[in-house]
Amino acid sequence: MQKIIKVQEEDNVAVALTSLTEGELVTLNEEKITIVEAVKAKHKIALEQIPIGGKIIMYGVLVGKAISAIPKGGLLSTENVKHTSAQTTGKTADYSWTAPDVSGYQDRTFLGYHRPDGQVGTENIWLFFPLVFCENKNIERLKEVFEKELYIDEVSEQRQLLRGLISGNAEAAQPKAKRKSIFDNVKVKFITHQGGCGGIRQDSELLAKLLAGYVNNPNVAGATVLSLGCQNLQIQIFKDALNAINTDFKKPVLIYEQQQMGTVEQMLNITIKDSFLAIKKANEIERKPAPLSKLKLGLECGGSDGFSGISANPTLGYVSDILAALGGSPILSEFPELCGVEQELVNRCVNEEDAKKFLTLMQAYEQSVVDAGSGFDMNPSPGNIKDGLITDAMKSAGAAKKGGTSPITAVLDYAEYVTKPGLNLLCTPGNDVESTTGMVGSGANMVVFTTGLGTPTGNPIAPVIKVSSNTELAEKMSDIIDVDTGAVIRGEKTIPEMASILLDYIIDVASGKLVSKADQLNQDDFIPWKRGVSL
Repeated sequence: MQKIIKVQEEDNVAVALTSLTEGELVTLNEEKITIVEAVKAKHKIALEQIPIGGKIIMYGVLVGKAISAIPKGGLLSTENVKHTSAQTTGKTADYSWTAPDVSGYQDRTFLGYHRPDGQVGTENIWLFFPLVFCENKNIERLKEVFEKELYIDEVSEQRQLLRGLISGNAEAAQPKAKRKSIFDNVKVKFITHQGGCGGIRQDSELLAKLLAGYVNNPNVAGATVLSLGCQNLQIQIFKDALNAINTDFKKPVLIYEQQQMGTVEQMLNITIKDSFLAIKKANEIERKPAPLSKLKLGLECGGSDGFSGISANPTLGYVSDILAALGGSPILSEFPELCGVEQELVNRCVNEEDAKKFLTLMQAYEQSVVDAGSGFDMNPSPGNIKDGLITDAMKSAGAAKKGGTSPITAVLDYAEYVTKPGLNLLCTPGNDVESTTGMVGSGANMVVFTTGLGTPTGNPIAPVIKVSSNTELAEKMSDIIDVDTGAVIRGEKTIPEMASILLDYIIDVASGKLVSKADQLNQDDFIPWKRGVSL
C-alpha cells in the first residue's frame, strides 16, 4: 500500500495514508523521504525544507505559512504552521470545463413525487411547524398525537430496554424496533425553532423565507402552520415570502392563529381534523419516473478528517459534476469553509455578477466574524485538528472538492431558492445543521454528507446520505454511514469508480428503494441561521 500521497503536482506537502514512525523511509514518485518524527495517518509531512515564513501549498493553493522551520519529512502541526490564504479581488482567467462522460446516466430516472410547478420530490412529506417559538409546545403536542396514532406499531429499542429494566428482565426485552405507518405514500414530520420574535425584524423575515422554502421544497406535499398572533413573523410575512419564491404556488397550507381561536384544545382539535383530511389526500400522490435533472443535491461535509479531501469529498465532487452535466442542481454551501479557494470559485462563475456577489458575501461574512472577535482561522474544530486539518484554508481546500469542477451558474444568499441547473453556491455557516437546514430551505431534495469522524445529522424533509472518508469509521459507526469511500485511500477504487457507486445509491434513496441511515434513526435536525442579535 502507498504510504503517502501528494494531491496535486505543485503541492509541497503530502498526506500520510498510514501512521509513520520516526526514521522510516517512504517513497513518493521514486523519491526517498526520511520521516523526521512519528506521523499519524491523515496528517501532513513536508516534501521539502520549508523556512520560517515559507508557503504551505496543498490542493494547489496556499493553505498556511510556516512559523518555524520545517525540515523535509517533518510533521506539519499547529506549532509550526499558521493559517494563511490567498486573496482575490475578481476574475483572473476564463474558465473551461470538460464534463465527465454521462452516457450511462442520460436515460436513468428516479421514482419521485411530481409537483404542479414541475419540481419533483424524493419524499412526500406533510410538514407541521410554528411561525414563532411560542407555538413549539403545541407543535410538540401535535407530534405526540400524530406519531403515536400513525406509527402505531412502533416501540423503540430503548423503550423496550427500559421496560425490561423496570420488570427486572432487561436482556429479554430488546426486540428490533418497528416503524410502520398507516399511510403508504406520505410521511408526517414536525419542526420547531427558537425564532419568529424577540430579535431584529430582519431575522424574522429571513426565517419566513427559510420556512417558505421548506414548504415550496418538492419533498413537501403540504403544511400545517401554527401562529400565536402577536409575533414579529406575521402570517402575511410568511405568505409574502412564499409568493416571492413561487408565484404559482398550489400546495395546500393550513394556517391557525391561537390568539384568534380561543383555547389550546379548540385550536388543536380543529388543526388535527383538518390536517388529517389533508394528509389522507396527500397519500394519494404516488411515485413516478423523473429524469436525474430533477435532483437538487445538497453537498455537505462535517466531522471532517485528513482523508475527507482525498476520498469522500472528491467522490462527491465527481457526482456533482455528473449531475451538473445532466442538468441537475448541485448546491455547495458553508462559506467559511471556502476560505482560501475564492479565486478558483470566482473564476468558475459563469456570470461576472455572480463572481462579484460571491466575493461580497464572503467578505461581509468574514468581517462580521472579525467584528465578533474571532475569524475564519478559528473554524477548524478540535476534532478536525486532531485528525490532520490544522488550518482553515487546509480544511476549506479539501471541503471545496465536494463541489467538483463544473462552472458555477448561480450564487445565492441564505434562504434564496435554487432555480438554475448547474452548480449553485449558497451562503450558509459551516455549522453542519445550519448549513444542511439552509440548503434544504433553498430547494435541495436530497443531501449527501461526507464525514471522516462521524456525525448523526439528518433533516426533517430531505434524505441525508452519509459518506465516510475511511473504512475504520464506516465499521465503527455502521449505524450512521451509508457509503464508505475508504477503498479510494487503499488504492482499490478510483474516484470515478467510487462516484458511480455513490450515484447509484443516491438514485435508489431518491426512488424510495433504500432508506438513508439518518432517516432510519429519525434524525430530524433543523437549526435556522440567526444572523442578528436578540432584542
